[in-house]
Order: sequence, then C-alpha cells, then structure tokens
Amino acid sequence: MESIKEEKKLLRYTYLLCIVLFGNMFFIGKGSFDKGAIIMGAIICLIFMYSHFIIRRFFPDGDKYILLFSNVLAVIGMGILYRLDSPTALKQLIYYTIGIAVFILVVVLFPSLSKFGKYKYVYLVCTLLLMSMGTFFGKEVYGAKNWISIGGFSFQPTEFAKLSLVAYLAAALQSYGKDSLGKSEKMKFKALLEPGIVVMISLGFMVIQKDLGSALLFFAIAVTMLYIATSNFKYILLCLALFMIGGFISYKLFGHVRLRVMIWGDPWKYGHNEGLQIVQSLISIASGGLFGTGLGLGYPNMVPVVKSDFIFSAICEEMGLLTGLAILILFFLLFYRCMRVPIYSKDNFTRLLAVGYSTMIAAQVLVIVGGVVGAIPLTGITLPLVSAGGSSMIITFFSLGIIQKISEDGRSYE
Repeated sequence: MESIKEEKKLLRYTYLLCIVLFGNMFFIGKGSFDKGAIIMGAIICLIFMYSHFIIRRFFPDGDKYILLFSNVLAVIGMGILYRLDSPTALKQLIYYTIGIAVFILVVVLFPSLSKFGKYKYVYLVCTLLLMSMGTFFGKEVYGAKNWISIGGFSFQPTEFAKLSLVAYLAAALQSYGKDSLGKSEKMKFKALLEPGIVVMISLGFMVIQKDLGSALLFFAIAVTMLYIATSNFKYILLCLALFMIGGFISYKLFGHVRLRVMIWGDPWKYGHNEGLQIVQSLISIASGGLFGTGLGLGYPNMVPVVKSDFIFSAICEEMGLLTGLAILILFFLLFYRCMRVPIYSKDNFTRLLAVGYSTMIAAQVLVIVGGVVGAIPLTGITLPLVSAGGSSMIITFFSLGIIQKISEDGRSYE
C-alpha cells in the first residue's frame, strides 16, 4: 500500500513537471501565446497516465518505478526539444508514443522470456548482420558511417544490434556456471572464446565505421555481463588489457581516433574547427551556472547537434547545473530499479538479459555525458529518452519493456 502511495505521488509530480515545462512554452511563444505547447503537454500527460494505468491495473507484480522514471526523463527531453525546435519535438512525441506502445506490448504479449534462451545462433546472426550494415551500406553523418536509409527512412543498425548482442551474450553465458563444474580453468576459458570473438568483431566494425561511442558502449556491456556470468575478475583484467591494446592500435591506424583524442586533450586549441562542438558545449554549460538562464532565455542553438548529442548542454544552460545533476540522479534511480530485477529472476538467461539492458542504458548515459563535459573523448551517441532520435527512443523502451517483463515474471515488489 505504501508503494502505491509513493507511485501516485511521483505520478502527480510528473504531471506537474509536464504542466510547468509546457506552460512555460505557452507563455514564451514568439509573438503570441503558443497553444501548441498546451496541446502537446496534455497529450503527453494522457499517454503516461494511460501507460501507468495499464501496467498497474493488469500487471501489478512488477517494478512500476521503471516506467515512472523513464516517463519523467522523456517529459524533460520533449520539453527542451519543444523549446529548441517544435517540429522535432512533435516527431519525438510520435516516437515516444510508439515507444510506450512497444513497452506495453512487450509486457502484454511476450510469453515467459526464459524460453528465448535457446535461440543463441539467431541472435548471433542478427548481431553480425546489423553490426556490418553500416560498414558496407552506410552513409557518413557527423563523421561516423553508421546510418542506413531505406525508403526515405534513416536509422542506425547499431541501435538494434545492441538488443541482439545482449540477447546473444545472455544466451551464450547462461550455462557457464553449470557447464564449468568440475572442468579445468583452460576448458572454462575455451567456453568464452566464441562470445569473445563475436564481441571483438563487433568492436572492429564500430572502429571502421568511426562509431567510437558504440564501441565503448558494447565493451562496457560485454565486460559487465562477463563478470556477472563468471564472477572471475581475472577475465575483466584480461578484457581491459585487450581493450587498451586495441585502442592503441586503433589510435595508430585511424586518423579519426587520433583527432578525437587530440581534441579531448586540448579542445580550446581546436575550438574554431574540429573542437567547435565540445568548446561550445562547455561554454553553454558554464553560462547557465547552477540555476540556468531560464527556459527560452539562453542560446543553446549555438551548440552544434544540440538536439541529439548535446542536449545535456542545452538543459544545463537554460535549466541549470542542478537540473543536469537531477537528470543524472534520475538515470541512477532508473538503473538501480532495473538492476533490482535480476535479483528476482528465475533463470540465468533472464538475469543476464536484465543486467545487459540495464548496463546498456547506464553506459550510454555515462559515455555521452562524459563526452559533453569533456571528461572523455567525444562520442556521437544520444542521451537515452531525452535526446531527439526515433531509433534510440524505441530501442530504449523495448529494453525497459523486457526488464519490466522479467520483473513481472519474478517476485512481487510490494
């Protein structure tokens, strides 16, 4: 009962956040009141009210905070996107609606996910095909050759490859503990060769496509799932050593890798050309201070690619560093709720699946925010649920739907 009260309280706060954000847009409309902001805000409130009702009413056993936290983040994203460019925000609303529908359909229609652990080689084929598509058929956008256009619709195959890679690793590693009983250390290591080769091939494709963000993301997912499956820290050290060797080789072989590292080392030196993005991002964040310039009162559009890769900069400029910190806390809470799910999973496959998708979201946040603030070399990936991007929104909600389904199949969270 106490949990239900807390959920309702958070739901009311989410409504209030949506009203404040889009109410602000209504009053700062150019030349006159912006009625579109009120309409969009009302639609968003109806969508997450409906989604919460369906999950709470018909599937009461799982963790309801996963959907609540993801809705809060999506509301903030659509609010800042509406301020930056209302047509982009409208598209994001459509993707958000599709994402919520996918989330609900996964929970409603999918049978117990334990049955899907036997399709390891299906996931393997899907992973390799999706990883390679950008290399052979992709077009270069913002320096990375990772976009595919089919019938006027553009998407990143690597976004979908994240799903299949996690599923493959979960299927490949699910029996490690059982199969390794009584076996020598050498035989245990051999059992990890195939998934290790698949991960290395995937990372190789990402480096060739100049998609360094995805390469770092896939490595984080693979290492985390490996440690959860084996509980052997030596393997983690080996993976880190191999990653460092691969990174050094990539630095020597590929000019774009060297350029990213040089910009990271001294962005101000390249601030008028190659380092313009990160320099403008840092200026934007600094100009906002703790409390921001106020929604609609800053100049976030001076930051290149602000609607996707650098949306965190826009939020910090107009809503303040405190709001940026609040968003990171929300992501941490979402990650915490997602990582509670494997504790109650019934089998190793669903446990690893939940760990993989939880790590995927958390690592993506750390990689893009780290790049935007200059803590690590800049990478071109989106901030989940917040940045503009249809593929990212739908894939993230699909992943959260899988985690929600696993929590429904496990024990109650009441």
